Amino acid sequence: MEQSLKYRLAGLAIIVLAAGVILPLIFDGEGYKERHLASAIPDAPGLPEVVKIEPVTVPAQVPETLAAPVKPVVVEKRPAKVEKAIIAHAPEESVDADAPVLDQQGVPVAWTLQLATFSDEANAKGLRSQLVKAGHKVYTRKQGTLVKVFVGPDLQRSKLEKLKRRLEKDFGLDGIIVRFSTQ
Repeated sequence: MEQSLKYRLAGLAIIVLAAGVILPLIFDGEGYKERHLASAIPDAPGLPEVVKIEPVTVPAQVPETLAAPVKPVVVEKRPAKVEKAIIAHAPEESVDADAPVLDQQGVPVAWTLQLATFSDEANAKGLRSQLVKAGHKVYTRKQGTLVKVFVGPDLQRSKLEKLKRRLEKDFGLDGIIVRFSTQ
């Protein structure tokens, strides 16, 4: 036999012998061993006890004496001449119109004119700059993704109504008058 064949056969014998010793150690038949951890999840609670509630009916209390029906009163409309005379002689603004109205907390009630709502902040800034150039008190507020443009505030709603008509004529904006708040 040739020397190279002897070396090959010896190498094959060593590999077979090593496989015979090592493979039984690896493949012992027990398979994959999974780690089993203790569960920290408590048992499910029991169902609550069903309680039946019996409805209690209480009869409605009827007053002993009922109110007598009232005959409706017919109010006559003023003649058109009288209405025009009242409007012609009425002052433009009453004396109390300048006095601020207070709410339940004693805070003056102020009004503001909401002109527009934009989803693009650049459009709101553009309108704001146009209104500022025209000499109006303007501010914006962001609510979520929308930006609202306001003019005001003012303590007299009548002034804002006049301003609303003027802005509708000048800028084509039909706003709404809302109660002013600092938030």
